Amino acid sequence: MFECVLYIYAFIITEVNIELKKLPIGIQGFEKLRTDGFLYIDKTSYIYELVHNNVPYFLSRPRRFGKSLLLSAMKAYWEGKRELFRGLDIEKLEKDNPEAWQPYPVFYFDFNGDSYTKTSIEIVLDGMLRDWEDIYGDQFRDRTLGDRFQKVLELAAEKTGRRCVVLIDEYDKPLLDTSEHEEIQEHIRDVFKGFFSRLKKADEVIQFIFITGVSKFHKVSIFSDLNQLKDISLTRQYAGLCGITDEELLKYFDSDIKALAVGNIR
Repeated sequence: MFECVLYIYAFIITEVNIELKKLPIGIQGFEKLRTDGFLYIDKTSYIYELVHNNVPYFLSRPRRFGKSLLLSAMKAYWEGKRELFRGLDIEKLEKDNPEAWQPYPVFYFDFNGDSYTKTSIEIVLDGMLRDWEDIYGDQFRDRTLGDRFQKVLELAAEKTGRRCVVLIDEYDKPLLDTSEHEEIQEHIRDVFKGFFSRLKKADEVIQFIFITGVSKFHKVSIFSDLNQLKDISLTRQYAGLCGITDEELLKYFDSDIKALAVGNIR
């Protein structure tokens, strides 16, 4: 959906005397998008609703549909980066909340970028854990991946005095990458199940969990230990959470659409 808008922007002729938007082509980081003045479709009222409910969420959407940008914005919110949300809906919604914009320890799992037929999932998870252990304590580094994950969550909560936030971007990327390698895929599924089962054991030190994926068929077994994982993929309330609705297209791209209407398409 967003790609269609980019094509519209690319075709608009420069002679039209209408100010065009600075579109974030290929940018998935919320902080860069906001600090560099790119157009942002304000989804923060949705984020406000989600972060004020302490239940684990799951969202399935196709690739290139804004999942990474959504989690990047959530990460910035939980890290207390209020300046990035100036003028957005969530700033107004949080204005009377004295607890707003307090930094929480955020554990962001980004499974994009690696080739899981060449790189073992243990190496990927170990790298993530090492980064967090360098911040919160590495005295449990000789234990299993699952033990280390649970312990670093507990250490982060103890060190910061706040519960942890866990954001998982495209949990199923390693599984889809290895769909033609059944043995590797099964191994990844087993590792994930043991690793993420620690979320239940660390429930007392967790504030918020949000998981995204392209598919839903694996999440049942991998996250089965999570109590009441709320799947909002087909919930009408959150239908506009990613992508661009007709209403948003007219609100945010009005000048671009007008420029296209009066211009000549090459």
